[in-house]
Amino acid sequence: MGKKSRVKTQKSGSGASAVVSPKEMMNLISELLQKCSSAAPSAGKEWEEYIQIRGLVEKIRKKQKGMSVVFEGSREDYFPDLMSWAQENGASCDSFIVTNFGAEGYGLRATRDIKAEELFLWIPRKMLMTVESAQNSELGPLYSQDRILQAMGNVTLALHLLCERANPASSWLPYIRSLPQEYDTPLYYQQDEVQLLLGTQAVQDVLSQYKNTARQYAYFYKLVQTHPAASKLALKDSFTFDDYRWAVSSVMTRQNQIPTEDGSRVTLALIPVWDMCNHTNGLITTGYNLEDDRCECVALQDYKENEQIYIFYGTRSNAEFVIHNGFFFHDNVHDRVKIKLGVSKSERLYAMKAEVLARAGIPASCVFALHCNEPPISAQLLAFLRVFCMTEEELKDYLLGERAINKIFTLGNSEFPVSWDNEIKLWTFLETRAALLLKTYRTTSEEDCCMLEKPDLSLHSRVAIQLRLAEKQILEKVSASGRAKRLQFQKKLEEDAPLPHYEESDIALLENSDTDAKLPIILRKLEEVEEGQEIQVEEHSHFLNGRRCLQPLSRNKSFIFVFKVFYNLVSLSY
Repeated sequence: MGKKSRVKTQKSGSGASAVVSPKEMMNLISELLQKCSSAAPSAGKEWEEYIQIRGLVEKIRKKQKGMSVVFEGSREDYFPDLMSWAQENGASCDSFIVTNFGAEGYGLRATRDIKAEELFLWIPRKMLMTVESAQNSELGPLYSQDRILQAMGNVTLALHLLCERANPASSWLPYIRSLPQEYDTPLYYQQDEVQLLLGTQAVQDVLSQYKNTARQYAYFYKLVQTHPAASKLALKDSFTFDDYRWAVSSVMTRQNQIPTEDGSRVTLALIPVWDMCNHTNGLITTGYNLEDDRCECVALQDYKENEQIYIFYGTRSNAEFVIHNGFFFHDNVHDRVKIKLGVSKSERLYAMKAEVLARAGIPASCVFALHCNEPPISAQLLAFLRVFCMTEEELKDYLLGERAINKIFTLGNSEFPVSWDNEIKLWTFLETRAALLLKTYRTTSEEDCCMLEKPDLSLHSRVAIQLRLAEKQILEKVSASGRAKRLQFQKKLEEDAPLPHYEESDIALLENSDTDAKLPIILRKLEEVEEGQEIQVEEHSHFLNGRRCLQPLSRNKSFIFVFKVFYNLVSLSY
């Protein structure tokens, strides 16, 4: 068992910087807040803004050196306390132990054979750190008076975590001490490591994440120092940027959605012990049992004694894993890149195309996804491209022709082309667009592969290069797939092959099929997002990273699935 109090705050002496006056620090914080709150930079100037913000942050970090709260010893020293605390509070922890799995970090190792779908872990509500527990803590008075905390549950959790870490009497200390002291999210990258992501699709989210984190830190630093409701907060005398970065990363890599006690809505939570599980491909196997008021996890597969126990985090891309979790997952079957497409409003046929798309439930301008597997495009993207490439006569047919309404159901179905010429056009467009996107990268796939062979690469540099290589490989596959499809339909056209006809009886097949490409567009929820919007997850958001992976486990009606969700720093601001 570890010591009960092993926390220290170093403010002076060895390793600490000279004492900084409150006025000097507040001036720097105000400058940072002003810089981060200014209008978004013009296109191409984002990196320059990042350098300026990072420069201010580094000035602040230098003056705050030695002032952060740290725990003595290694993280591993506190695992026995964590497991004892969990058992004392009613958690089920007798089927596994915490083990270091090398490159994967710490995880759970089975201490006995576990069968697939066997309930092997549960964590009662009283162990969870939630937005509700934050409201009932010393943070409550500030929460009740600050609209940012009320609007952003993830930020509330981060400050809740910091307040409890600074409180030697906190009931959550066994959990907090077991958390990593640093993370591998891009917030911890060196400048040259972030620079490796320039030209990738992920870089804008990385830069926005850093800017928003810096802005939030500056805002809450001023709030904690000046607001009467914050006068008694334990973190008031020691609230550094490194502290906030740590708390943000802790929440970002661990937060989940669970139901409130009455089950009427969802809230955000940190789930001790369970959050030690590492990720693999599969299905969501964790839920919340309202009757027993606890989080429950069943085994994703059969596990033999001494094997690592995995869970499925959800259908995340590798960009999302890197930005929000701090790792790159090599065998990610859900990897994808974004592609922004829209019908130009200056196009002569804009109104007709927009109307057909509207009837299919698809916006005229949207961010879609290109997938790493086959088919590389979703039914929604197929439908969009078909409409995008329609001639005036084809548009009239889908708007005014015989059974025009029913034809809308076929737009996302690969078995019912609009015409052979339309298929040739859309796949040619996709092939060309993917090839053009590949040219925007600063390096080739071959060059990235060579760089990854260097033994002296830092972990963050390696992850950054792996991510940009993965993006290129998806685009290369999409371009190759587009070419193959184009040649396939050119052959159909040359052979004067008959076009498959859509019959009204086919609608039953479309509605009952499990294949995404065969489902009618208007019967499915659109997964892509409109132009001007960004994918975001908050406690009230509809977007859950496990949204397509719900499986009917053997649970009663009060069993609600739990999802790992994104820390919403990329798109939310104030």
